[in-house]
Amino acid sequence: MTSRRRRTRTTVQSSIVTLVVALGVWALLSSGVLASGTDAAAGGPTSTGTRTGTGAEPTITTTARPTAPGATTSAPAAAPTEVSRPSSPASGDAGSTEAAAARATLATLVVKGKAPATGYDREADFGTAWLDVDHNGCDTRNDVLARDLTDIVRQGPCKVMSGNLVSPYTGGEVAFVRGNTTSTLVQIDHVVALENAWRTGAQRLTQDEREALANDPENLFAVDGHSNSQKRSSDAATWLPAAKGFRCEYVEHQIAVKAEYRLWVVPAERDAMERVLSAC
Repeated sequence: MTSRRRRTRTTVQSSIVTLVVALGVWALLSSGVLASGTDAAAGGPTSTGTRTGTGAEPTITTTARPTAPGATTSAPAAAPTEVSRPSSPASGDAGSTEAAAARATLATLVVKGKAPATGYDREADFGTAWLDVDHNGCDTRNDVLARDLTDIVRQGPCKVMSGNLVSPYTGGEVAFVRGNTTSTLVQIDHVVALENAWRTGAQRLTQDEREALANDPENLFAVDGHSNSQKRSSDAATWLPAAKGFRCEYVEHQIAVKAEYRLWVVPAERDAMERVLSAC
């Protein structure tokens, strides 16, 4: 009888202990001290920070990366804006597109000495000044005046009576008024002078080609009379416009005309053109 009571007491005590242990485990699980699954096995901080929290979904506390000494924490700068590189007078790949094209064309021109001026006659060789080679009803002089002057006044459809010119050779202003003593203040210059053309290959051209050259708008500028008289038949080696800012365009036109009409350049002329273009 006594033995049975001891076994019953022992059984009751075991049950109480088991219940207490079970309650303790449940309490620990509920408080988050114990965890199950992968997170419990991993433990410790993750690669992005330290896990903390309760039984709810754990949150992540990130840790700021240390800043290197001397570094700033500002936002990354935007990509730098490309700044155009100024042209260098000594750089063969610099300068304007027009100058580069002119240099390439100049390299194709024949270089040799001038032929004699024997037989040169402006009207006989290049036609009367001025013709209407484009058949628009107006002679070339009036066409160029209308193109290069501002505030022009015409008599009829063609004849320019007055206007204002900024001479490309000097940059100075000239008032043009048609008249016996005033018209010469504005003159039409052949960029490649006709006598120069005659001595550098125009003798081999046909009459029609020479007349086209003498009236080609590419070869003509309205300019102040003083510059035109000063230039006469000079090439780039012996005369350039006083306005240095216009020399590039001036030489580019000379090269284009000489290429178009199969004219050549003399060595000093070629070298002068190279010097001008190298600074464009």
